Amino acid sequence: QVQLVESGGGLVQPGGSLTLSCVASGSMYSINGMTWYRQAPGKQRELVAGLTRDGSPTYSDFVKGRFTLSVDSPKKTVYLQMNNPNPEATAVYYCYWPGLFDYWGQGTQVTVSS
Repeated sequence: QVQLVESGGGLVQPGGSLTLSCVASGSMYSINGMTWYRQAPGKQRELVAGLTRDGSPTYSDFVKGRFTLSVDSPKKTVYLQMNNPNPEATAVYYCYWPGLFDYWGQGTQVTVSS
């Protein structure tokens, strides 16, 4: 019913910038609630940033002030701009949307390395 596709991952240096995108298709009725998670090997998946049910951007404390969400509602797209990521940001980043079911994208790898 809903498909989420992440893109934009890759190698980024500390102090650099990288922008991820999540594009939704299908019977999505709202991008509100669309959320970015990340999971590093051997670690639990954690919340990074996302839109509340009311459409307001929220950020986890460890990325606040460095990562920025932007939204293109007509295109059903949410972007995550990563500024000055540290090596801890190395992870697979997933897009999530809470619809009738929980929808997840396939993930996009981000590697932070000098």
